[in-house]
Amino acid sequence: MTLALSLIAVALWAYLLVARGAFWRTDQNDAHDPPQPAQWPAVTAVVPARNEADVIGASLASLLAQDYPGPFEVILVDDASEDGTGEAARAAARDAGSPHRLRVLTGEALPPGWTGKLWAVSQGVAAAGETPKLLWLTDADIAHAPDNLRRLVARAEAGDYVLTSLMAELHCRTPAERMLIPAFVFFFQMVYPFRWVNRAGHRVAGAAGGCMLADRAALARAGGIAAIRAAVIDDCALAAIMKSQGPIWLGLTRRARSLRPYPTVAAFGRMVSRSAYAQLGYSPWRLAGAILGLTATYLLPPALALFGDGWARICGLVAWALMALAFQPMLRFYRRSPAWGLALPVIAALYVGFTVHSAVQVWRGGGGQWKGRAQALARTA
Repeated sequence: MTLALSLIAVALWAYLLVARGAFWRTDQNDAHDPPQPAQWPAVTAVVPARNEADVIGASLASLLAQDYPGPFEVILVDDASEDGTGEAARAAARDAGSPHRLRVLTGEALPPGWTGKLWAVSQGVAAAGETPKLLWLTDADIAHAPDNLRRLVARAEAGDYVLTSLMAELHCRTPAERMLIPAFVFFFQMVYPFRWVNRAGHRVAGAAGGCMLADRAALARAGGIAAIRAAVIDDCALAAIMKSQGPIWLGLTRRARSLRPYPTVAAFGRMVSRSAYAQLGYSPWRLAGAILGLTATYLLPPALALFGDGWARICGLVAWALMALAFQPMLRFYRRSPAWGLALPVIAALYVGFTVHSAVQVWRGGGGQWKGRAQALARTA
């Protein structure tokens, strides 16, 4: 029995390294310059914001500092903020000398069946009208390098992508972040291998909500934001409907970075718990399968290596080594020590806990809790 389990552990990691779309690599990125289009299309950035006064100044300053050659404006939708987010946004535009490029909308009351963020995005998209060819959907806690939009548009135009998305470099300074952030992106890539996302004929579709450039006409054909109005994992839901309209692209970047810190494991866990059970379709059976799969993939190898003997121990060591090897590219991207690869089983155990906590929140009626709203309830409203 022990030998059979050890062979399963090795087989799992051999499959993941060889046959899972090379998810562990970091070669899908925006490091290379795309060719510039002959004409730069009009772009409108849509920023949903709820109680973001602490970060909105830096975020908007980076948007208004874009060196984009074509027509560009920013629409911020203030979603019932109580901390002066709207006024902080206007002040940031004045400080940047670009108040004419920013429109601040006061969000309307949240209707049943919508998550708060998507309702705000929908209002911003409607306000943009039919003028822009492209909609830049970005979060209020993301800061962008001055050339990010120009390169995004160039990539979208060159590839004729209906959705071009960048996985922002997440805040990785506190001890909790250094332990958990690289694994967060690593696990995301495992679920949504970027190569498969970027392959036109593949069914896997994914995106990163902090930075998404969408073709407005394709979005309208797909049903608009209303088509995903109850989605908690809204970025990947958007990617799914957009991939039905044409090719999409997702990659890593350092040109967009998150301003949102997670000072403790508990704070980070709350962020993960917001959507973990939604990823499993709110199914107890999928939850059980996920726990079993994570245990076999991440916890079984070190258990065999430490407590097994003979071939079982050797197989456990091999699987653990393959796991640590797979984690290395992401650790390099986040400038972390290679030794963290050996700690991936402990990190994975924490994510199992976050996932279980996510399910418990939903069962208690508070699922998808974010900014004071239980967003998982929108899907049943």
